[in-house]
Amino acid sequence: MSRKLVTINQVSQHVGEEVTIGAWVANKSGKGKIAFLQLRDGTAFFQAVAFKPNFIETFGEEEGTAKFDTIKRLSQETSVYVTGIVKEDERSKFGYELDVTNLEVIGESTDYPITPKEHGTDFLMDNRHLWLRSRKQMAIQQVRNAIIYATYEFFEKNGFIKFDSPILSGNAAEDSTELFETDYFGQPAFLSQSGQLYLEAGAMALGRVFDFGPVFRAEKSKTRRHLTEFWMMDAEYSFLTHEESLDLQEAYVKALIQGVIDRAPQALETLERDVELLKSYIDQPFKRVPYDEAIDLLQAHENDEDTDYEHLEHGDDFGSPHETWISNYFGVPTFVVNYPASFKAFYMKPVPGNPERVLCADLLAPEGYGEIIGGSMREDNYDALVAKMDELGMDKTEYEFYLDLRKYGSVPHGGFGIGIERMVTFVAGTKHIREAIPFPRMLHRIKP
Repeated sequence: MSRKLVTINQVSQHVGEEVTIGAWVANKSGKGKIAFLQLRDGTAFFQAVAFKPNFIETFGEEEGTAKFDTIKRLSQETSVYVTGIVKEDERSKFGYELDVTNLEVIGESTDYPITPKEHGTDFLMDNRHLWLRSRKQMAIQQVRNAIIYATYEFFEKNGFIKFDSPILSGNAAEDSTELFETDYFGQPAFLSQSGQLYLEAGAMALGRVFDFGPVFRAEKSKTRRHLTEFWMMDAEYSFLTHEESLDLQEAYVKALIQGVIDRAPQALETLERDVELLKSYIDQPFKRVPYDEAIDLLQAHENDEDTDYEHLEHGDDFGSPHETWISNYFGVPTFVVNYPASFKAFYMKPVPGNPERVLCADLLAPEGYGEIIGGSMREDNYDALVAKMDELGMDKTEYEFYLDLRKYGSVPHGGFGIGIERMVTFVAGTKHIREAIPFPRMLHRIKP
């Protein structure tokens, strides 16, 4: 007999029909002649209800009782094929439930280690391969998927070409002290911390390009915002001004938020994320604040009762508390623009008439999520870039291909990068970045 196999997120299309769902038993309850199964299949969670008299009526006393007893004995994470009639259920957040007519056990699960009780974070991280099955973790990964999908969709609509930069590199894009070094057939090589330098070559060839892949930072940080391996989207584009670049970045972030609202509404509901607040970030223009104005604001409010950050002078870099205060002050994602050249990368173009500041921007997310985007205009003048590299004592022979881009038809160009995990954390409303990636790599964690 053929069966109609569907996923849980498809059941709304089959009300009144008998369907079969391949799923895992997340939990169960009930007593006497009725059993409630909480099922999950990776698309959603869903309740199935089994009523003993229905089984006896269909299969007879002996077989019906045996089948119902099998259901009552199901253990957590046992895999099953569940057949039943899809019914609407206004009491359920999901809106539907399954009236079970038959069930087949596929794979038993015995002594599943993550029970409905509370567990410590270290225990859950040690069992990350299983923790991913929980409601919240599943929802976070659905948010991540929606952000990745929206990324490709946005760049396709805006004339960008996917351009894959190498993961192994012979030079550093920024601070070489944060690189993982490896032996490359007898010569040193580094795991990429950014595809930017190679993407600039792509922008000179193709106009607008982006990449998306893993990058690595050897920074020994334990904060809730840092991973040693994470996924980065970098974009580079020719012929745009600094303001046009900020417009593009703002449109991209808004597209990501809207993409999650459209594609993963149940995930946001599971995470109890304030969707109206997310929508407000789409509806309002992002704030753009010069670095020096931001320092003035911080100094003016540093003695307020609700502030908790250290004093900064002009020329100092922000810490996380400063970023949090700035974005919360304006209540929307906030670009801080034109930072001091002294602590920014060598390739950033100076502000015209003010060589101590560069044409760059960090986008700070509100609600304490901090920096999610870093970008700048790139120095497009060969002589100016050489002078900057000489000032910093850089070995120009390591960057010959990068300098060539300024020798052969250089144009104004810029770009930005976004750490996908930081964006996931922000949109999902989670507290720690380690939950925004399937298997986090942190200072003291490389397993599972």
